[in-house]
Amino acid sequence: MKSLLFAFLFLISCNSSKAQESIDILPKERILELKNYIKNKDYNQNLAVFINFKIHSGKYRYFVYDLKNEKIIQKAVVSHGSGSVIKNSNQLKFSNVEGSYQSSLGKYEIKESYSGQFGKAYRLKGLDSTNSNAMQRAIVLHSFGCVPDQESQNLACLSLGCPMLSTKAFKETAKHVDQSKKSIVLYAFY
Repeated sequence: MKSLLFAFLFLISCNSSKAQESIDILPKERILELKNYIKNKDYNQNLAVFINFKIHSGKYRYFVYDLKNEKIIQKAVVSHGSGSVIKNSNQLKFSNVEGSYQSSLGKYEIKESYSGQFGKAYRLKGLDSTNSNAMQRAIVLHSFGCVPDQESQNLACLSLGCPMLSTKAFKETAKHVDQSKKSIVLYAFY
């Protein structure tokens, strides 16, 4: 009887943690907040990118999201800035200050692509007071070889503040961005 009760409790805890996991990945209030922000503005109304920095950096925490059909169409591992790391802590810190090497939170307009030291990259224009220095800080969306394609228990490599994707994930995102007639908004939150 004890083992049956234990198995039942174990199953319930697994299911509730999975449900909690799916809620925390991409909170509905963040999606709604972004939809309200872009409404009646000259941005792509059907597609957005979200980064949930609350999620472990080795896990999928970068999401290309179909706003019209309410579904994730791409998941990827994404890096954060080396300056965002707090020693001996799982927490992260964020900054809009040049030279901080920290990631910045907020909404970004994904601007034009260019070819730089990491190959193709997209300029990011900060749309909030928390990331308004993104252009000045050269915070861009790009790929880097140390970022894995698949999630794992290991932490992702660190950037100087840029969101970095694996080459494969970046190419997938680039298809969406390049095909869009209007700018796509990226929303990084914590």
